[in-house]
Amino acid sequence: MTPEFLLTAIIFLPALGALVLSVLLDSRAVEAIRIFSLGVTVATFVLTLALWNQFDYGISGIQMEVVKEWIPAWNIYYRLGVDGISLPLVLLTSLISVLAAVASWSINKHHKGYFVLFLLLETGMLGVFLALDFFLFFVFWEVMLLPMYFLIGIWGGPRKEYAAIKFFLYTLAGGVLMLISMLMFYFNSGATEHSFNLIELARAASGTSEYLTKTISPGMQITAFVLLFIGFAIKLPAFPVHTWLPDAHVEAPTPISMILAGVLLKLGGYGIIRVAFPLCPYGASYAAYVVVAIGVISIIYGAFAALAQTDFKRLVAYSSVSHMGYVLIGLGVWKIAEGTGKTINPDMWLMGVNGAMFQMIAHGISSAGMFFMVGVIYDRVHHRDLNRFGGLTGLMPLYSGLAAGIFFAGLGLPGLCGFIGEVFVVLSTWNYSPLLAIIAASGVILTAGYILWAMQRVYLGPEYRGPHAEDIKPMNSREATVAVVLLVFAVLLGIFPGYLFDMMHGSTTALVESMQAGHERALSLMSELQASR
Repeated sequence: MTPEFLLTAIIFLPALGALVLSVLLDSRAVEAIRIFSLGVTVATFVLTLALWNQFDYGISGIQMEVVKEWIPAWNIYYRLGVDGISLPLVLLTSLISVLAAVASWSINKHHKGYFVLFLLLETGMLGVFLALDFFLFFVFWEVMLLPMYFLIGIWGGPRKEYAAIKFFLYTLAGGVLMLISMLMFYFNSGATEHSFNLIELARAASGTSEYLTKTISPGMQITAFVLLFIGFAIKLPAFPVHTWLPDAHVEAPTPISMILAGVLLKLGGYGIIRVAFPLCPYGASYAAYVVVAIGVISIIYGAFAALAQTDFKRLVAYSSVSHMGYVLIGLGVWKIAEGTGKTINPDMWLMGVNGAMFQMIAHGISSAGMFFMVGVIYDRVHHRDLNRFGGLTGLMPLYSGLAAGIFFAGLGLPGLCGFIGEVFVVLSTWNYSPLLAIIAASGVILTAGYILWAMQRVYLGPEYRGPHAEDIKPMNSREATVAVVLLVFAVLLGIFPGYLFDMMHGSTTALVESMQAGHERALSLMSELQASR
């Protein structure tokens, strides 16, 4: 199977499935629509496993690169590829999409339209992770916007219109900032030839490009990094541009919350790693302390906000703000020696980057699981008020046991997926700032507080006597399958983290080295400029 076919099939098979679904299947054939859509997501997942099988762990750069002319007049290419940073996220996306499709059996209206939008959303997400042309990256980024808007706005809860519009406006604002940055790089990338090639733009930033003759200036890097960082931080989301997230999660149907938390938030972290950092190494080092500080604030703010919630789903939403703060910290702990411009203890920064990547994958598993478990009980009692729950362990022992395992993974219990990434990030932060490391570590205590308190109110205590108590019944096989798969992956990542680190290590090492080279190149340019005056 050629790379061109494999990567293209991974991206566009869901879109092709959406086209077939919209044209050939009758909207009244609900079961056929469900099974066909699930089959498309399973086939896409199998293709991503084939991609993993062809992946060479010994190569740190881009593999299986596909380059085809698309819009020659603007030097825009259909350029795809994969490395150790994008591959884990591609696998995560296809896995969560399969599980969300299974969870979508609970959708009870407009099934055909729902699954068409669902499959288009999967195409957009996979396209972002595999695109290596900035323009193509931007197109796939925007492709995700409308399907998610309608999935929340049509199939969501009572305040679905408000949540959908808020999501749309925030994401659109981030996209505008990205577009401005993209044009800045395009028109400043070369003296004679402009480019959207993310790999060559990164080399131009480090002064190693053979094709782009104009090195990106330090001043432009700072400006572009600020714009890109804000745009990606909205999607992450980080404080204070996070306010769209709780509303979107609360109103979104359960399968869409799984995708929103499990995959869409990771697009923000991936954008910082793939675009903002490599293209703006000097800007990243200049703003490193701000990045870490925002991460610390997000951890503490998100944890305290979660503690204050009485809505079960809103609590899990704020926990995502807190957990994704560790991603920002791990990426930002880049300590530069004054005078020399050299990185102090680069191995610790590499640990932070690896920890941030691991945290994204781990959070994708645990958060999708937490939202699914909230949805399971909501489908029965039709409320999420923590103060009206209690005693579900006696009524739903299998559900309660699986939920405990998944919530413990989110808590960061050793042996489960949430532990490794947070530990790596906190250890790397100690090299950067012991004070910030202590504050970040305190977030773990707060996380234990809101998760254990929520579990106590929902699963322990006297038997549930609240609304719709008569509708409480054990998990069915479909629900149990989704929960078991997520818990199994949470355990496997917690016990065997080395497999994921081996996949990422070469690419994260290359990223750290290229950014150090880019920073030193920027300092050299500044010295030359000062000497010429």
